[in-house]
Amino acid sequence: MNAVTTRAGLLALALALSACSALEGDKIDYKSAAKGSTLEVPPDLTQLSRDSRYNVPGGAVSAAALQASQAAQPSGTANAAAAQLGDVRIQREGNKRWLVIDRPADKLWEPVRDFWLENGFTLDLDQANLGIMETDWAENRAKLPQDLIRSTLGKVIDSLYSTGERDRFRTRLERNAAGGTEVYITHRGMVEVYSNTTKDQTVWQPRAADPELETEFLRRLMVRLGVSQEQSKAVVAAAAPVAQSANVTTVNNVPVVQINEGFDRAWRRVGVALDRTGFTVEDRNRNDGVYFVRYVAPNADKKEAGFFGKLFSRSPAAVPPLKYRIVVRSQGESTTVSVLNEGGSPESSANAERIVRVIADELK
Repeated sequence: MNAVTTRAGLLALALALSACSALEGDKIDYKSAAKGSTLEVPPDLTQLSRDSRYNVPGGAVSAAALQASQAAQPSGTANAAAAQLGDVRIQREGNKRWLVIDRPADKLWEPVRDFWLENGFTLDLDQANLGIMETDWAENRAKLPQDLIRSTLGKVIDSLYSTGERDRFRTRLERNAAGGTEVYITHRGMVEVYSNTTKDQTVWQPRAADPELETEFLRRLMVRLGVSQEQSKAVVAAAAPVAQSANVTTVNNVPVVQINEGFDRAWRRVGVALDRTGFTVEDRNRNDGVYFVRYVAPNADKKEAGFFGKLFSRSPAAVPPLKYRIVVRSQGESTTVSVLNEGGSPESSANAERIVRVIADELK
């Protein structure tokens, strides 16, 4: 039996077992997928060059996940509910939550960085000047079935006993007008699937962001910053998500996203959308309403690599990234999001159309 067939058989067994085993107790036990390497991102996304200063192994930590109270919030909080303990409060709009902390960003950077290392991740991106850090791809080992097969097989070839899923988290720290800091955590996921009918090859493909995972790590961060476990579980509960509109249209032959809300909320929502969909934000200027991003156009002819090639390597023939500006312009309670090229001119290309649709889909 060749190595690929053996690998596929083991993967099928692991996936079948993990599918039959619910996440008992909703436990989280992350472990970085590999030392010194990252899961290749989808072809339309890219990353900043990595800063390896803090790229060290982190020990996995198990803990009970979100068991928040489902008590109803007071009337009028369905669109932006908030709860506060000390100098930390959590706010919510729709399915997006974030922390508002009455401390300067430079005093929070080290505690937040240590938080991710303590939770079993390594940092693939760590740039305090941008206020952005991002974990490497990691696997939630708590999703593996705890049975006789794993206790035997896992000890022998644990690296091949996989959930077939990987997660990474981006944390963005943004100063607010009051001198405090807003902290956003966004999730991106990948899932390993078979690429042919004989099930002897696999590829990795994106899966939807998980707002519940984002909320759980925000709750854990609250604990890291001094809030008790019981208090953190109580304050994360909020009203049910409210549907929010975002429509794609054209203005002067340029594709744009139209949002029926003012600048502050639109700026926040666009930032979270960019984080969740994996755009590399090189810089941002809130005063001018501009995000500076890098983007790699998808290559329809590109062949997907198998498990080891996709997970532990990067393609030397990768398409070079293009630089764009995502501009947020508001007039009263109406906001338009458009794409400019690197020189600052309106962009009407197929890439611009694709970018605004990706943003609009995430905003909805």
